[in-house]
Amino acid sequence: MFSLYFNDDRLALLHRLVDLALEEDGRDLTSEALFPPASQLEASIVAKEETLVAGLPLIDIVFECMRGPRPVVTLLASDADAVARGQEVARIRGSAPILLKAERVIMNFICHLSGVANATSRFVQAVEGTGVRVLDTRKTTPGQRYLEKYAVRMGGGHNHRANLEEMLMLKDNHIDQAGSITAAVCALRKAYDVCPPLEVECRTLEHVREAVSLSPQRIMLDNMPVDTAAEALRLIPPHIESEISGNVTLATIRPLAELRPTFISTGAITHSATVADFSMRLTQSSRENA
Repeated sequence: MFSLYFNDDRLALLHRLVDLALEEDGRDLTSEALFPPASQLEASIVAKEETLVAGLPLIDIVFECMRGPRPVVTLLASDADAVARGQEVARIRGSAPILLKAERVIMNFICHLSGVANATSRFVQAVEGTGVRVLDTRKTTPGQRYLEKYAVRMGGGHNHRANLEEMLMLKDNHIDQAGSITAAVCALRKAYDVCPPLEVECRTLEHVREAVSLSPQRIMLDNMPVDTAAEALRLIPPHIESEISGNVTLATIRPLAELRPTFISTGAITHSATVADFSMRLTQSSRENA
């Protein structure tokens, strides 16, 4: 799944992100002074709670970006696996200075991404049986959008547009600039020889009726009360996707899902995810002892 999601362009961004994370830490002067370059350590990454796991392929990418002797990495779990407290998910053996410098970068990624997967899973479970798909948003940590959206998939969720090019979304400012929803949609379709998929954000039933007449790919019901959203969904024909969005929480998502929109989107699964608790345990290499 990781290799399928991270195409060449996304992988290049990921390498830049890892390079920045390593650069932030600077040189590990403490480890360089105390461990000879040839000294070896063994590391074990262990879950300290029941959790989903996400981000394990990043371990090799971090070491690749360090451009030193590559440690040997053995994965004992796969992304999207539910692991138990105390379960080992990866083992690493390699140069002590390299492992010690990489430790915090690796753990920051795995703990955060596993937390996003956990948060997503809770929302997905809350809509179980309704057929509604849970979407993320662009409310992501700067620089980590593709990683977080990947983690959403590991939690059973789906991705909204990853950037401003994948889907065109008409919001209030755009509609005000054009003068109406109709004028805005016509302008976009005229601007591009092949117009990207189009979503229209609606806050009133009048807006929904106007948007339906233009047959966009998707209509978003933004911050609508449940009763109004229910009426709006009755106006949207099956060939147009529907999305409910705006301050969606675990407490509110089930009643919204029972209205049967195509999607419900929430930024909470990325911007408010609690990190999962993993630790990396380091010991002197048994091979070195031998």
